Amino acid sequence: MDYERIAELLFPESKEGTEYYEEKYPPRDLPEGAKVTRLGPSPTGFIHLGNLYGAFVDERLAHQSGGVFFLRIEDTDDKRQVEGAVKMITDSLAFFGINFDEGAFAEGDVGNYGDYTQSHRAPIYHAFAKKLVAEGKAYPCFLTEEEIEKIREAQEEAKLTPGIYGKYARDRELGFDDVKANIEAGKPYVVRLKSTGKPETEDGRRIKVKDAIRGILDMPENYHDVVILKKNGIPTYHFAHAVDDHLMRTTHVVRGAEWLPSLPIHEELFRQLGFELPIYCHTAQLMKLTPEGNKRKLSKRHDPELSLGYYREQGYHPEAVREYLLTILNSNYEEWRAANPDADIDEFEFTTEKMSNSGALFDLNKLNDVSKDTLLRIPAPELYDFLYGWAKEYRPEAENALQDREYTEKILDLGRHDQKPRKDFICASQMLDFISYFFDDLYKADEHDELPAEVPAEDVPVILEKYLATYDHSDDQSQWFDKIRGIATELGYAAKPKDYKKNPDQYKGHVGHVSTVIRIALMGRSQSPDVHAIQQIMGEEMVRRRIGAWSI
Repeated sequence: MDYERIAELLFPESKEGTEYYEEKYPPRDLPEGAKVTRLGPSPTGFIHLGNLYGAFVDERLAHQSGGVFFLRIEDTDDKRQVEGAVKMITDSLAFFGINFDEGAFAEGDVGNYGDYTQSHRAPIYHAFAKKLVAEGKAYPCFLTEEEIEKIREAQEEAKLTPGIYGKYARDRELGFDDVKANIEAGKPYVVRLKSTGKPETEDGRRIKVKDAIRGILDMPENYHDVVILKKNGIPTYHFAHAVDDHLMRTTHVVRGAEWLPSLPIHEELFRQLGFELPIYCHTAQLMKLTPEGNKRKLSKRHDPELSLGYYREQGYHPEAVREYLLTILNSNYEEWRAANPDADIDEFEFTTEKMSNSGALFDLNKLNDVSKDTLLRIPAPELYDFLYGWAKEYRPEAENALQDREYTEKILDLGRHDQKPRKDFICASQMLDFISYFFDDLYKADEHDELPAEVPAEDVPVILEKYLATYDHSDDQSQWFDKIRGIATELGYAAKPKDYKKNPDQYKGHVGHVSTVIRIALMGRSQSPDVHAIQQIMGEEMVRRRIGAWSI
């Protein structure tokens, strides 16, 4: 068979041999053990939690080993492209601390292993496809869609796996003259890999592939003659990723478990091309619990938290999201964090061995708990910068209120250095709502917080009038609370909650009910940090104005 003449016929424009590209993209000069990883999103601009989840693994593996993490844009499906998508991808990931060493950027490529956009690499793919054809490992297939459909129907009737393989691969051994005649007749064709595999029913072999998360994977070999070049000359994902990962010298491929069925195809492609197979890391799928307690995959349609935009809009601090992702990525992270509460997150030694190979459960409530701990470690000046920057973008109506940096930092630091520090903050949107009562422009009473039932309506203005009459902004906390206790006992309330609990018939209520009236008048809510500390930050003028408005 004259395979070389067929290769020249199919690829007359392909003048550079594969040796040229092997020399152009030599093995990387990196320290021993350094890992090279990549993220390969399609340019849709939609970047979701699963992308961040995988990118975090990529970034940690590369940077903890002194390696390289690069961005490759996989745009062979031109129907899905969105203008400005690359910038959206890099900006979204950079916000969460995921930065690339090289790759495709909005401003242009960075690095010596580009072009990093697949649609720009056609000559490279054609060179390697030409080599496969010349070696008798690939061939042009002129089957029409109608013919393929008839083959599929016959296979289904015979209860066989649908596909082009074995006797169904009609054009496998077409000679040069037949190929030339078909091309001259204008017949469209794809290029297929000539698989060396057989179905298991015909004594097909099994392959064993090392997975860094799941151990040794034992699977049936591929036996399908998969398409490597489409009719328009664009490579399939399978072929493009094999060529690119080899030439870009990728050592570890991190991808979701949904790619496991494709592994036999990729193993054969690497083998037929003469490439060393990278180490695959098939991550667990992100799951969530339904109200009924069942697990299901996160979905774009039903789960807004799948989109990274959700976390930016809500104002989750990127450090909190990173912390949380590590709790579901590595089983020993929480133990490490408990032992190293003040350590930088990058000091944690991330390993694929500690990753789950079953569904990773995403829990928004757990993220909120992690976020509370994370924000507690962030100093007030940094927290202010984060909140102010978020408000400018997502709550511009609050920007003016937050401009007094010194005042706002005092608010953000309230109760965070106590013996038992307060963990009030979860995300910027919640933070802004939580501290809104400190600002007249943002103040809004909580409709759900009613006055204590133990306090008769007629007592409310009396309590507030007496409070204003005795109020001295210079009182320390003890002096301040003694005055509230005096008001309470004067009006028939117990000086201590335990006294009221012991003899409820002797009192209207207790001092806590009286102080709640003051708290609601001042802040519009029944729960808050220490009222005395709040007043010291607010200043006497605001305190008197707020209480006075309620006592009328």
